[in-house]
Amino acid sequence: MEAAERILQWITEAGATGDLMVAEGASLSLKARDGDLEEHKVSSSQVFGVRVIKDDKAGVAYSEASDNAALRLMVDQALINASYARRDVNEQVPDKAITLATDDSLLAPTDDVSVEEKIDTVLRLERELAARDKVKNVPYNGVSDVTAAQRIFSTAGLKATSRVRACFSQAAALVEDGDKNVMEGWGQGARRFDELDIDNIVETAHANCLALLHGEAVPTKHYDVIFDTQCQPTMFSTFSMMFSGKAAKDGINPMRDKVGEAIADARLNLFDSPLLDEGFGYALFDDEGSPTARTPLIANGNLATLIHNSATASHFGLQTTGNGARSPRSTLEVQLHQFEIGSGEAEDDAITSGEYLELTDLTGTHSGANPVAGDFSFGASGFLCRDGERIQPVRNITVAGNFYEMLNKIGLIGQTRYWDMNRHAFMPRIRFSDVAISG
Repeated sequence: MEAAERILQWITEAGATGDLMVAEGASLSLKARDGDLEEHKVSSSQVFGVRVIKDDKAGVAYSEASDNAALRLMVDQALINASYARRDVNEQVPDKAITLATDDSLLAPTDDVSVEEKIDTVLRLERELAARDKVKNVPYNGVSDVTAAQRIFSTAGLKATSRVRACFSQAAALVEDGDKNVMEGWGQGARRFDELDIDNIVETAHANCLALLHGEAVPTKHYDVIFDTQCQPTMFSTFSMMFSGKAAKDGINPMRDKVGEAIADARLNLFDSPLLDEGFGYALFDDEGSPTARTPLIANGNLATLIHNSATASHFGLQTTGNGARSPRSTLEVQLHQFEIGSGEAEDDAITSGEYLELTDLTGTHSGANPVAGDFSFGASGFLCRDGERIQPVRNITVAGNFYEMLNKIGLIGQTRYWDMNRHAFMPRIRFSDVAISG
């Protein structure tokens, strides 16, 4: 790429090191309302983002224009920004002259589905769900087809390229029966549009609505709780700061001094697994171009490591874990790619024996959580179950407690693992003991 070569040359001539990120995207988004197409949005973007480091000071700048003058101005602005930055000897461009590239046939496959067929799909999705029993309307629905590409180059000789595609379809229906009403939904993601199963989305969304329509609160007490395949990843991601090397460096990670110590039930094994190619969080390299790998976060209940970019790793005298994160417009952070929990020993009938609550929806997960202390209080709904059977729909309850304490109150971990709807987490079901529920 000629533009990249020019940009890196300008950085070198200024006596600096640096890297360039080029992010490109194209998306189609469709929504239906009352049998007509409500939204047909087509967008595309290209953003250049440069990070320069001179005299141990880092500066970033970006440009949405690709002409020579705009790119030169971007580099000059980054150099100016660096001159005003605080000196940080830990943030340096990784010294890696490597070439990395993902497989388009695996991560960005093509299909022959036309735009007209995609429009017919979203219209059918709304029409068929709206025709189901007790459905008042389908206020939320849509299909999307998104392709994103990322290229990273550095003055050290790095060349990393990736291209991914993700197609989604989702719908939520409002169901009414007398004075009772509920809105629930379902969705699905796939690499190819023709892999989306609209019939399954309609059937599951409607079934979810009917199942919860007559839900009531349960008595206030402590229950065994199983979070479903959507809610369990939400719980872990809400408190994911506990694994952040950046938060540890900033002094706000409650786990910063507990690496190597027991923080969870000894049966729990948790990983960041960027190379599970079935997931939409797949990443061959991070946003610094550092190669990724399966990273144990909790091993047999012990905190195995925190996640790091090159700067936080340098601060702690470690190696990067390949979790550097930034966009063309932002400074360097850390992020997880994909949660994976190792299989447990419990069979399905053991996980669901006796009485327990299955929680299928959580609300207020941002406002109701304190990641530093671990405390949370969320609105919830789901089902009171006994021996694997749902015996009562449950709504208008609150689940509260401390997530870090919950990690030590695991009753059972299942053998079978499941992807969440957005395919960013691969986990078995976990039965948590003694969870406070307020009706």
